[in-house]
Amino acid sequence: MTALTADAATTAARLRDGMASGVLSFPLTSFTDTKGDQGDGAAALDLPAFRDYLAAQIETGPGAIFPACGTGEFFSLDEDEYREVITAAVREADGRLPVVAGIGYGWAQAARFAGIAEEAGADAALVLPHYLVKGPQSGLVEQIRQIAARTRLPLIAYQRDQVAFTIDSLRELVRIPGVIGLKDGHSDLDRLQRLKLAAPDDFLFFNGAATAEVQARPYASIGITAYSSAVHAFAPEIANAFFTAQRDGDDATVERLLRDFYVPLVELRDRVPGYAVSLVKAAARLRGRPVGPVRAPLADPGPDDLADLEALLTTGLDLVGATR
Repeated sequence: MTALTADAATTAARLRDGMASGVLSFPLTSFTDTKGDQGDGAAALDLPAFRDYLAAQIETGPGAIFPACGTGEFFSLDEDEYREVITAAVREADGRLPVVAGIGYGWAQAARFAGIAEEAGADAALVLPHYLVKGPQSGLVEQIRQIAARTRLPLIAYQRDQVAFTIDSLRELVRIPGVIGLKDGHSDLDRLQRLKLAAPDDFLFFNGAATAEVQARPYASIGITAYSSAVHAFAPEIANAFFTAQRDGDDATVERLLRDFYVPLVELRDRVPGYAVSLVKAAARLRGRPVGPVRAPLADPGPDDLADLEALLTTGLDLVGATR
């Protein structure tokens, strides 16, 4: 890989090892069920609950943790809350696995979050897609270059929605000091395979599609076996069983879990905008996890969808022989 410091190369190697051993965990951020300090109805950050939840997540053996990303409602955190979340994640991980902090918005604000994550002791940062505007390829690359110039943290670019890199842009990215990988949320496997073939062998790629397990086999067919798992946030038993079956070539188990759990979960997720996060948080609450509600603009599921989610969760746990 070009343009990497020794520290960035070490972090990339740790992440590669983690990606081979387990799913990538994107933990939820815990909020209280009570009104915030301003009495405005906004749920407050519940740091003790977050640390308890995160400790339980880490004990299930993920390959790395990515706090304050999409599933962790990065977009709903102010800078002080963000600092507390990343600091707590680093302390709970205690060097046992890499901590990759979410950063985002325009490059100036993303660099501020990167500075906070760096001070907190994170190992790397995931650059979430920027807000609102579409940009040309030169601008997409420059966004990453400006962030990289302002942090010592290794960076993973995230392409989805309005961010999609061309082969020429990827070649520019790998020349930026500190850029170690790409998370893909487009699931355009023809395009993605071309990107992978154009990148150095040690450049990291992973599947970041929503409910990534549904896409795991197609991604693996082009050599991308690592993926993020939202299901791990509420049912690590199911997520780990799927990962093991996929890794070991147990097609019968993979297909059973896809047919009876993951595909119905996607169908439920697609009913309402934002359910990719709020359903995950609701499922965690159903299992007694201390995560609290979502923050606006997301909304918690209604009674009918919650009942369907509970039934589906029972089915998934029964499939892997787990208990509620």
